[in-house]
Amino acid sequence: MSKTESNKPMTAEEVSRLKTVKAKSAEKLANAEKLTNQGPAMETIDGRSFPKGMKSIGMPANEKAAEGKVLETDHFYPTYSDFEYQPKLEAKKDRKPKFIERESFLAAEGVKTIFGPDQRKVYNSTAYPWRCVGRVESALGSGSGVMIGPRHLLTCAHIVDWQPNNTTGWLKFTPMYYNGSAPYGSAWGTLTYYKYKVAGPTIDSTEIQYDYVVIVLDRPIGNSTGWLGSKSYSDSWDGGAYWTHAGYPGDLTGTQRPTYQTGIALDGDFWSADDNESMSHKADIWPGQSGGPFWGYWDGAPYAVATQSAHNPSENFASGGSDLVNLVIRARNEHP
Repeated sequence: MSKTESNKPMTAEEVSRLKTVKAKSAEKLANAEKLTNQGPAMETIDGRSFPKGMKSIGMPANEKAAEGKVLETDHFYPTYSDFEYQPKLEAKKDRKPKFIERESFLAAEGVKTIFGPDQRKVYNSTAYPWRCVGRVESALGSGSGVMIGPRHLLTCAHIVDWQPNNTTGWLKFTPMYYNGSAPYGSAWGTLTYYKYKVAGPTIDSTEIQYDYVVIVLDRPIGNSTGWLGSKSYSDSWDGGAYWTHAGYPGDLTGTQRPTYQTGIALDGDFWSADDNESMSHKADIWPGQSGGPFWGYWDGAPYAVATQSAHNPSENFASGGSDLVNLVIRARNEHP
């Protein structure tokens, strides 16, 4: 049994017993305010100005980690931030009606992405690791993502506007975006590391295995927010309610406020290798949460293992595996 398989994440009950770690110093947001005012690089197309697109770098399908090597990347907790295992919920005064009433919106029989009572909760927390999750915007719409390095964003591939000649359209990331507020500013993509160009709007079984990208941002916004580690998923963890998910759903909040859910179980598919696999789950999902991370805790530290990808009438799906971690390693090593 490999180290990855034997070293299981903490259970939801174990995590619930962990206490908040208070910041060791006051946080200075002057740099974040400066970043907020720093606009993206621009380009002119047909006489109109647009945020500049990105170059893309594909990782060869046969590029694997060394045999038996446990793939993971480090996490970074900025000690001027509180570390909360359960985020502060949004204030009662800020609570709003659902943006979309799912029951009437999903009139087609059998269409479902929420199974049973909705477990998602809206939060507003600048504590770690919640500050690492944010709203992703591109020409295709909005999604979710998480900081996975100093200037490295993990999100889904199908939010990327793939274009010819290894280029893409623009992409913007705002960590802990909440109703227009951006406490750490926004950053813009400059490079896209990908395994497979998942384009949507429909996603097939192969694409679900690779629906993640690592975006190199134009500024090291992770030095302010911190970032999550990443780990290879092991099928030995199937069925364990270890995981937390966060993202920006269109139904509850119109993608304007983040939600989270804990105690989620993932089930890796049996027909593909651990290096690239889809994982089915019954977490409560709506469009806008795509790209949002699934993470667990090892010794109290958060590590992402997958991103939200797709759904059908009976299951939701996430993408992960050692290829995801390898992509993070490549992006961080080549563009630190």
